[in-house]
Amino acid sequence: MKNKWKIGFLILLGINLLVAIIILSLVIMPSEDIEQKFTNQPKDEHVSFHVKSNRYDLNKLINHYLKEEAADSPIDYRVLLADEVELYGKIPVFSEEINMKLTFEPKALKNGDLVLRQKSMSLGELPLPISYVLKFIEENYKLPKGVIIRPNDKLVYISMQQLKLKSDLKIKADTFDLKNDHIAFTILVPVK
Repeated sequence: MKNKWKIGFLILLGINLLVAIIILSLVIMPSEDIEQKFTNQPKDEHVSFHVKSNRYDLNKLINHYLKEEAADSPIDYRVLLADEVELYGKIPVFSEEINMKLTFEPKALKNGDLVLRQKSMSLGELPLPISYVLKFIEENYKLPKGVIIRPNDKLVYISMQQLKLKSDLKIKADTFDLKNDHIAFTILVPVK
């Protein structure tokens, strides 16, 4: 009877040692090459987020941006997004300030930039030739970097990637349909 207990004890001890060795070897062996996982990650410099907005929120954002970027401009102006883009400003003439209004039709390009095609322009109640006034604005307004006025083409080109934003964010315009209030952007956040 002593041999049965001795053999049983040795078998149980052997099973316990075998289980301990298997568990220890599983813990010590690396499951995957973690470094290889991180080195195989894409090397993009930006992470993109898709954002949908509306005219109301975008009006607040654009005018806040203009206030900061054109604070030292001699001409006060602001933008209103309605069914089209409307720019309102006051031009100092002698000792008076004259109201001006410009309307644009926006279009988002495939590269993420925005084109504002001039529709109408007036100084007070007087309609003016568009190319002449755009040339005047180009020469006298302090425009943010990335905003290019093309008087002969009667348009304003906004290079969205060149707009200076905090934290080096970049923006691409995906959709800019004001009539249906469908505005979508891609925000590129730098990761390098």
